[in-house]
Amino acid sequence: MRQQPPFGAWKRQRAADASGGPPLSYAKLIDDYLNEAHRDPGTGCAVSALAAEIARSDKRTRALACEEIRNNLQLIAGLLPGKDERAARSKAILTYSAQLDAVRFRQLSQRFSETVHAGLVIVKLL
Repeated sequence: MRQQPPFGAWKRQRAADASGGPPLSYAKLIDDYLNEAHRDPGTGCAVSALAAEIARSDKRTRALACEEIRNNLQLIAGLLPGKDERAARSKAILTYSAQLDAVRFRQLSQRFSETVHAGLVIVKLL
């Protein structure tokens, strides 16, 4: 099986949705993010795993990572209902931050898994 590039997974899901593939919703995005393969070290979120290294990297690498984060925030905000773009962006930032921290907590200890999942279920309800 061909391994996907570490960045752009949500963009690929959105493109598949737009071309008649499985629909992508806010709730599905969070659920997919929390699946075991995505949470576990080595196969999980590249942004969460590499954030500290990216912060210390060269300007070009940081710019590419920032572009990916902006794209992810825009995608999340676009999945939210309503017309208030500012509120959607705020909720997207909250969601993305919670997701990244969820992966970090999971990497610290599997015992955090249920707590983290419960927290993101609450974020889905906001």
